[in-house]
Amino acid sequence: MNQALDIFRSSGYYFSRNPVFLNSSRNSPAFLLHKQNFPLEHLAAPLFEKYRRLVCSKRVNSKPFIPTESNSLRVEAEACDGADFSAVPHVQTLREFPKEELSEKVVMVRFDSRLLFQQLQERKIQCENAVSTIKYLHEAGAKVILVSSWDADAENTMKIVRAESIAGALSSVLQVKVVPVKLVTRHMHSAKQESNILLLENLFQFKEEPANCKGFARLLSSGVDIFVNDAFSQSHRVLASTVAISRFCYASIAGFHFEAVLSQLKNITKTSQKPYVAIIGGGNLVEKAAALRLLVCICDGLVFVGNIAFQIMHALGLPLPMKLVEHGATEEALTLINSMKSRRRAVIVPKDFLCLNNLNPEKLEIFSADCLVDGWQPVDLGPESLEEIASLVSKCKKILWIGPVRFGLSRSDAGEASRLGAVVDRLRSQNNLETILVGKVACTTVLGSNLNYSVIENASAVWEFLKGRSLPGLMALDRSYPFDIKWDGVYDDPTRPLVVDVGSGNGLFLFGMAKKRKDLNFLGLEINGKLVNRCLERVLQTGMKNGYFIRTNAASTFRSIISSYPGELVLVSIQCPNPDFNKPEHRWKMVQRSLIEAIADLLALGGKVFLQSDIEGVAIRMKSEFVKYGKGKIMVMDEPEDASCYQRQWLNENPFGVRSDWEQHVLDRGANMYRLLLSKLAIIAGSTCRG
Repeated sequence: MNQALDIFRSSGYYFSRNPVFLNSSRNSPAFLLHKQNFPLEHLAAPLFEKYRRLVCSKRVNSKPFIPTESNSLRVEAEACDGADFSAVPHVQTLREFPKEELSEKVVMVRFDSRLLFQQLQERKIQCENAVSTIKYLHEAGAKVILVSSWDADAENTMKIVRAESIAGALSSVLQVKVVPVKLVTRHMHSAKQESNILLLENLFQFKEEPANCKGFARLLSSGVDIFVNDAFSQSHRVLASTVAISRFCYASIAGFHFEAVLSQLKNITKTSQKPYVAIIGGGNLVEKAAALRLLVCICDGLVFVGNIAFQIMHALGLPLPMKLVEHGATEEALTLINSMKSRRRAVIVPKDFLCLNNLNPEKLEIFSADCLVDGWQPVDLGPESLEEIASLVSKCKKILWIGPVRFGLSRSDAGEASRLGAVVDRLRSQNNLETILVGKVACTTVLGSNLNYSVIENASAVWEFLKGRSLPGLMALDRSYPFDIKWDGVYDDPTRPLVVDVGSGNGLFLFGMAKKRKDLNFLGLEINGKLVNRCLERVLQTGMKNGYFIRTNAASTFRSIISSYPGELVLVSIQCPNPDFNKPEHRWKMVQRSLIEAIADLLALGGKVFLQSDIEGVAIRMKSEFVKYGKGKIMVMDEPEDASCYQRQWLNENPFGVRSDWEQHVLDRGANMYRLLLSKLAIIAGSTCRG
């Protein structure tokens, strides 16, 4: 047995209950979620050389990222949006959001009520993160509005249900007065004068909340500037307070707690620590099959406990009472077993069980896994199973425990689950074992006085992630750019003044400008990845040294990208945005308040903003929004050198003499272009002057 259990020696892996030893490579198959393994075959070979020149570092964990043929800058160019290829996009976080932009803003925080009301000593780190989000916003001068849903659950862990009592509890935790208010807008605004922190009434009582009602979200966000989601436990659900609300706030970002749990979620798929074993509990194998197949890919071994273990045992041919077998699970279990065999993964299922007598619930006995009899109900793991699991875990560097050790009618006082938790806790301390706990039961089982664990209490969100599904609450947040760019790998001279074209399309405008002005650098920000790839190919083919393109949603990533550029930003152009995507209510419209504020902050004094569209209504809207959200820094140029070039409020000609493809198309058909040029002015003692 001891020899067989030593599965992580170079001799190979094994199936615990099927004594077949399989040779294995020490290098596990590479695994990337969704489309992270990008098809790059069609890109020209010289393009790879250009990509290799640019050395970036991911913001995530600050680990260096060096592009290669299979993991090139194309990955970097596409990773910013995330919605197309990964269940975990890079999102804007409160930590990255400019603190000075929070002052006097109305910020709504969707907080996790269960987390904040738990005993601080039980979940110290998580509570600190959740509390820190609210305190940070309050101290930054934001007007904070808290919103959540709470109800008394089966265990009565939340006996407080009145908003007034909740506000009192929050005041105690935050050490700041929290005032309860009604959802009706007039009550919200009248109460704003009393306190900077408000608590809206319980969302649990509104049927519009789980319906993701747009009208309810509009009412909820009335007067709100920024939305902060700090309730990761609800990210797998489609709620008005986490999804629809993002349509009506100019910035939607992740709070400190949300960010921390998201980092732990990503850590599940990291395989730098090996051997890596997953302890899998609970039931519903068919429902979790896709997630289990993913775990087979990334883990070196799987330990099945709980009802799900019976399905694997049945597929392996062990005799079991049929009442323990899930209907329709055998085929999925066999597929999973074959996958584990082909990948040389270790598998452990229980060897014995603690069983309860159905006629005499006080009577408990140990039964071998292949000798379960009618009249006895398995309730927990037996001692041999615990010993075998302990032997396996002792050889690991990292484990994931997801789901409860529960078999049918498990009794909460049976004790074996807590003993398994004690085993894991002891081995973690002895072996410096990285441990990720997922699910309320797993967390409760293991967490004792020692809190050195990665903890995600809501298993539902994790299972959805492992199945490869997007999390609606996560996808509703603004994107951030996930890389720090080394600009001297992009441009020959990164100190030259920079021109940025937002929504650069096929790049015709930038290519023409870059050819005329060798003294400037040009950057195209475009959300369409295919267009970006074509532009990058042309950059290499033409040998351009002062032009570059990045795939990104500039509405949310402009600040994080441009703020790191060493030179001055002297010109930003936004040309012919799609009118259908510039309706005020559209969540992903190009010209958003966050983009305008970033341009106003980063543009050099005297720098210009060029706006044009073939639809007058769109041009008027862009102009009015720049004036409204430009912080008094961005003004329409009302004193052009040649006043005759203006017709009413629009420029007759393109001031740069370089046309985009769409501009040329519009002019060729005899239609009008509506253009204007804005400039950044200095603000002195309440007035403005030109730089």
